[in-house]
Amino acid sequence: MFSGPPARTVANLLLRPGFRSRRTPDVVFDRLLADAGQTKGDEPFVDEFRFLLRCWAGAENLTPVGWLSARGHVGRHLTNRARIRRLIAEHPEIAEEPVDRPVFVVGLPRTATTLTHGVLSLSEEHRCPLLWELLTPDLELGPEQRESAITAARRLVGGIDLLTPRFRDIHGLRPEGPEECTFALPHTVMPLSQARIPEYLPWHDARDFEPDYRHLKQVYQVLQYGRPRRRWVLKSPLHLENLGALHTVFPDATIVWTHRDPATVVASFCSLVEHGMTVSTHPLDLHGIGATWLELLSRSASRGLAARAAVPRDALVDVPYSWLGSDPAAGAPKLYAAVGARWTDADAARLPQVAARPKGTRPHQYDLARYGLTRADVASAFADYDALRAEVESA
Repeated sequence: MFSGPPARTVANLLLRPGFRSRRTPDVVFDRLLADAGQTKGDEPFVDEFRFLLRCWAGAENLTPVGWLSARGHVGRHLTNRARIRRLIAEHPEIAEEPVDRPVFVVGLPRTATTLTHGVLSLSEEHRCPLLWELLTPDLELGPEQRESAITAARRLVGGIDLLTPRFRDIHGLRPEGPEECTFALPHTVMPLSQARIPEYLPWHDARDFEPDYRHLKQVYQVLQYGRPRRRWVLKSPLHLENLGALHTVFPDATIVWTHRDPATVVASFCSLVEHGMTVSTHPLDLHGIGATWLELLSRSASRGLAARAAVPRDALVDVPYSWLGSDPAAGAPKLYAAVGARWTDADAARLPQVAARPKGTRPHQYDLARYGLTRADVASAFADYDALRAEVESA
């Protein structure tokens, strides 16, 4: 079985006939909308995704696999939105499901947000969304439907592993494992990790994200309806730039903000983007990746700093990288105490499974210079954030 570059070459050749459809993105979108079963009355949501697909269709150096990914991304969000609206119409009580005291793990990417989320997922009293649930949020499914949804998630992950095998060394995906809200949030910067979409960036920058977080709440209300209620533990580095919207929709949330040296963060994340983007954009502009994500990540940190003043101090937990990155056995009980949760012997027994590097993966190596950046560039862009980080690490 081919993997990596040979598999990408074959996939792009096979998909080339369908690549011509990027010339008519509105026709493609209308087909996706019809397949999703969208109903009237949701025009703003629909129009925003039409705009995204138009922008994505014009992306520089987009590959046939990249265009397939764009259509899949938009189609999935349209389909899930239609399903959630239909379920709430059929069961209005879903909208009354309480999402009480959720924990949101936020922070710049590559700051151990995934590890922090995994550690918090150990408790039987916590509920973390699984990847397959985020890809197809629905009510409790029968055995056959459930297996079909899990199989679809396995195919997605299998495709990623086949086409970009190094990606799983950096951020492995598990179809039946806890995953981040990014898969359910309608609009994030993640399309920019797959393609150069300059028109999308200013639109995204000026957007009101409160409707997205109301949609996110509905996703978790659907996943909770008819099932035992437990405390939601949620995660995405992309929440950092939208803490204001998050806090408005989830006013009793506990925010767990993870911290790490920004120079390490930027280099590591640029490497992750490079490996993920290689399947959807060719050739890659590595210095362009560096410039784009230095701007986006520093903007995210600045927005997070601006919004944090409105979060009650007792609802904000700052977690330095050393808590879990250096000694998870010592850091995990502190983390649980900080969010008001019980750390048990059973949790401690399962901790090594979460903290260990997945079998078969290689250490992740990265370098700022590969992306045209220096430590001085990062220090200048993150000066205000670094002051907070230093305060957290000295506490």
